[in-house]
Amino acid sequence: MRSFEYFKYLHLGLIANIKRKTFPEIAKVVGLENGQGFDYFFGNSPWSLEEVRERRINKILSFAEGEAITMLIDETGDRKKGRKTDYVARQYIGNLGKIENGIVEVMCYGIIKGMTVPLISKVYKPETRLKEGDKYKSKPEIVGEIIKEIKELGFNI
Repeated sequence: MRSFEYFKYLHLGLIANIKRKTFPEIAKVVGLENGQGFDYFFGNSPWSLEEVRERRINKILSFAEGEAITMLIDETGDRKKGRKTDYVARQYIGNLGKIENGIVEVMCYGIIKGMTVPLISKVYKPETRLKEGDKYKSKPEIVGEIIKEIKELGFNI
């Protein structure tokens, strides 16, 4: 039941007229005290994240019907206190316009038939915070990977 509730809240938040679609912002707009329940929802739900991603991409591909899409690449970040979250470091946070302690993500959106849809996102991993087995990739390198993946998925760019 709890998973269903947060699934519903997430969708209400995604269609809400809010500037940033973050868990804390979505929580506010749907009447929750905070966004912690979304973390639980994504971390402990009984389905496969990869399967859900694959189904979402297939639906977007079907909607596109082979038409060319326009890709938008965005680097966004969130300020974070401390260093407990993986890949948090003092780095440039684009939406803040300055160097802060935070996490950065490279996002790819597609414009398809006048609609903007999220396609792929990847966390930028600063050299100072790499884990064992990680390889450093600059943001332009991450964008290159994303473009390659978008093409491999079958999107016409």
